[in-house]
Amino acid sequence: MDNHEKILQEVRQALSELRQEEKAAGQEALGRLQELRVKYLGKKGEITQMMKQMGTLPKEERPSFGQKVNSLRQKVEEAFEQRKSELEERIKEKKLAAERIDVTLEKPEAGMGGVHPLTKVYRQVRGIFEGMGFQVVEGPEIEFDKYNFEMLNIPKDHPARDMQDTFYVTDDIVLRTHTSPVQIRTMLGHQPPIRVICPGRVYRTDDVDATHSPVFNQIEGLVIDKGITFADLKGTINTFLRQLYGEQTKTKFRPGFFPFTEPSAEVDATCSLCGGKGCPACKGAGMVEVLGCGMVNPKVLENCGLDPEVYSGYAFGLGLDRLTNIKYGITDIRLLYESDVRFLRQFR
Repeated sequence: MDNHEKILQEVRQALSELRQEEKAAGQEALGRLQELRVKYLGKKGEITQMMKQMGTLPKEERPSFGQKVNSLRQKVEEAFEQRKSELEERIKEKKLAAERIDVTLEKPEAGMGGVHPLTKVYRQVRGIFEGMGFQVVEGPEIEFDKYNFEMLNIPKDHPARDMQDTFYVTDDIVLRTHTSPVQIRTMLGHQPPIRVICPGRVYRTDDVDATHSPVFNQIEGLVIDKGITFADLKGTINTFLRQLYGEQTKTKFRPGFFPFTEPSAEVDATCSLCGGKGCPACKGAGMVEVLGCGMVNPKVLENCGLDPEVYSGYAFGLGLDRLTNIKYGITDIRLLYESDVRFLRQFR
């Protein structure tokens, strides 16, 4: 056996031994394979050294010797490439097997969700007013200053703007501070009789604390018709609060001020947690403030093209967040927006 055959046999024997090794399918085997490649095919490898011997041979022997060495190099390279492909395929299979997911396993039982307390109270409030003949109307959250303030009898120099200082997009466009602009749009677009509630998000530059948020939910109501009186307003509010908090609920109307209603009132209702006895939720008073209301200011009617000598009406506004906190005894408005499952699970 000449030297060429001997080297080829050595390579085949080394690859065979490598194939039998216990860790032959790992990265370690690839490293061993590379070492063997360098030993035979590297710059100082045995086959490379054989090529360098060609210069020492007689001229007539060189072609035959070169063919044998090239043939040997080709066979050795093919053997290494085949073994490398086998190793890489086994490594891939091993990795896929380790990362395999058994899709036939039963998934853990999903927890039962529930309706958010704000949504629950909104649906209840909406249902009560729809039962009294109110329609639900909505409007844009980015509003013209004219609709948000001026047509509601709040001109640019009016001090009431200080209480509702808002986020201005431009000098004439704001993020609405209440849903009253929806009432203005309704009066401009529809002739009386009008009986609507206007829910939606509103924005004010309040600091975040237990009772304030720069973004909150509001529901306002509006009734316009001939012969509407404060007695109609009081009857509507009493009916609504008793259906929401229970028939035992008592109310108290206190004088208040809103530029867009005259006369105006603040409404207190029996604390739904203590029934009027006094508790931490109502700060011992037995009653809590729930909403503001009043008869629509004649100036507002005129701004909307309605004759105050013919039509009258009332309006009210309530914070959905406040109603929800009162109903469930929640003492921090931030809890409604933090998405804490431990808190929300109580209302399922």
